[in-house]
Amino acid sequence: MRPEQTSLLYLHTAVLLFGGTALFSKLINLSALDITVYRTAVAFIALTALLIVQRKRIKLKSNQDYLVAILLGVVVGLHWLTYFAGMQMAGITIGIIAFFTYPVITVFLEPLFTKKQILKKDIVCAIVVLSGIYLLVPEASLGNQITLGIVTGVSSGALFSLRNLLQKRYFSHYGGPQTMLYQTLVASVMLCAFVSVPPVELEQIDLYLILLAGVVFTALPHALFSSSLRHLSATTAGLISCLQPLYATLLAFILLLETPSVATLIGGLLVVSTAFFETWSVTRKKV
Repeated sequence: MRPEQTSLLYLHTAVLLFGGTALFSKLINLSALDITVYRTAVAFIALTALLIVQRKRIKLKSNQDYLVAILLGVVVGLHWLTYFAGMQMAGITIGIIAFFTYPVITVFLEPLFTKKQILKKDIVCAIVVLSGIYLLVPEASLGNQITLGIVTGVSSGALFSLRNLLQKRYFSHYGGPQTMLYQTLVASVMLCAFVSVPPVELEQIDLYLILLAGVVFTALPHALFSSSLRHLSATTAGLISCLQPLYATLLAFILLLETPSVATLIGGLLVVSTAFFETWSVTRKKV
């Protein structure tokens, strides 16, 4: 295959695996916090081994970069915690749709980091996304598990947006695996004191699933995603990444028999199509 075709295969595989990450919120019989801690710890070990095998630099270039890495790790740890919690409360399909509000949230957060102004189309996109979220909400009460899960999923999207903007502004001179190495380490260390099930008490099946989540569904897709960018544009990577909710929904349907309602599908279509449009409109200006 040509390099472009290989990179496209890497990218689709990475996005499929990212979508599959959501399954572990239901497959692993642990709290969202415990899943986050163990997954990030395993991912850190796998990424360290990957960088050593590839003979790539592990140390950062300055003390300031270590402070930025700690900040990014704290944000990404909270992002993953709310990501899994949202899935556990609202279900995988609704949870990942709520999370995928992040491209629109990014548009409204970006002016805090750059001189970019919010345009009329961005406000229209925000209204469309809110309409999609409205269709997902069963009742306007945080006492409802699904509603609380949606709020948690949107919060996860906001944290993910913040992480991306901080990383772009202060940490873009490092590659994907090296960046995630420090973020997974900080996230795991930050939350490990609150773990309710210690390592020695883990069920064997949960241990295997944690290893699978950390290596195959975290370290591997980040490595594949970084590799795909060598021969693909940012536009292509961004737009294909919008397939993540579709992959997650299909996997949840096939493996967990989770069937979305018509309202969920319509709401998801509104959110994901808006994410697709916002991603296209932003990335097309940079290539």
